Amino acid sequence: MLPRAVCAFLLTLLSLAAQQAPAPAARAREALDLLLAEKYSSLAELFTPDMKQKLTEEVLRTQVAPSIRQLGKVQTIDEPKVQKIGQYTAVLFPLQFPAASIIAQLTLNEAGQVAGLFFRPAETAPAAAWQRPAYSKPDSFRERDVTIGDDRWKLPGTLAVPAGKGPFPAVALVHGSGPNDRDETVLATKPFRDLAEGLASRGIAVLRYEKRTKVYGAALASAKGLTVQEETVEDAARAAALLRTLPEIDARRVFVLGHSLGGYVAPRIAKQDAKLAGVIILAGNTRPLEELVAEQTEYLSSLGGGSSETAKQQAEALLQSLPAEYLRDLHSYDAPMTARELAAPLLILQGERDYQVTMQDFAGWKKGLEQRKDVTFRSYPALNHLFVAGEGKSSPAEYQKPAHVSGDVIDDIAKWVAARK
Repeated sequence: MLPRAVCAFLLTLLSLAAQQAPAPAARAREALDLLLAEKYSSLAELFTPDMKQKLTEEVLRTQVAPSIRQLGKVQTIDEPKVQKIGQYTAVLFPLQFPAASIIAQLTLNEAGQVAGLFFRPAETAPAAAWQRPAYSKPDSFRERDVTIGDDRWKLPGTLAVPAGKGPFPAVALVHGSGPNDRDETVLATKPFRDLAEGLASRGIAVLRYEKRTKVYGAALASAKGLTVQEETVEDAARAAALLRTLPEIDARRVFVLGHSLGGYVAPRIAKQDAKLAGVIILAGNTRPLEELVAEQTEYLSSLGGGSSETAKQQAEALLQSLPAEYLRDLHSYDAPMTARELAAPLLILQGERDYQVTMQDFAGWKKGLEQRKDVTFRSYPALNHLFVAGEGKSSPAEYQKPAHVSGDVIDDIAKWVAARK
């Protein structure tokens, strides 16, 4: 299984075109078969001119192929789902590999040319596999549907509100990398649902929502100039603003909680929303994305006995597929420095078994915020990137086992929020 960041952004390359072509599902399947068969010359003939420039045969052979080979030989390709997105047609194939379940999205223009390739993890764990953790007390809160925003990017969400008389403090949850759902589902684990029900059981309202890249993936992939602002920051700020309008919420006690990428950009969210009562960061990186991706792929390669060169190629394949504007925007962003300038207090939590965002990043927060007295740090020896307990070296295989966010994390967050009055 590839790192979530690799699965989330691998091969996101789109361009414009202007003619009509029949049977997009058949054409997409033809391109997918050529990709899996490593027949790159034939595949390139189906690309738009822009795709041919960005995803050359050399890049396919030396950088994309190792990433796909790591998953093993494809076992099944299920019937695709076809979606019309403006002048584009997105065709989504569920693929089953020995190492992972993947959704392959091929986007075609009106001329039937392949304008984009997008691979992401499939949501393989059925909803019935999730069962409430012991710290969730369903009689102590209620949930209702809400909508974040009222424009073309509006998002469906769920608000968990404690029972009883409010107003209550509230937390908006901000996802990690990739097209996450409102529960931040990772195979058999639903960290955001755990957090929502656990905190709501402790008297804290929680808002979670579908990520923009999940609801509008094809439209965003075709958009020029995509940055983390549009992908994550803007919707988090809108979620916090929505909470302040609700009568059962204490508008003076609205917090954001960011996980992984969401934790990395949480200071940026708080910089845009000066009304936040505090910022909670779970496994937020402080180092550049390039360094994290290289480290993750090297680590996974070592677990599977792969070579360092293969790991390097996988990292390069990811980074070349990311929009230049996205990387350029993050190059100018220093998370600890931004956090240092905030007025809001911070709670920073880290799993010590996390291989995706490591204790090196946790140390980066400590160093960058050493002059501030209103920052609380906690690390947990047994927890992984999803704040689930385990033993030994963490690996992607852990995510396939039903598990829950540690109750210690729920307690620490709840106590910290309760103290901010």
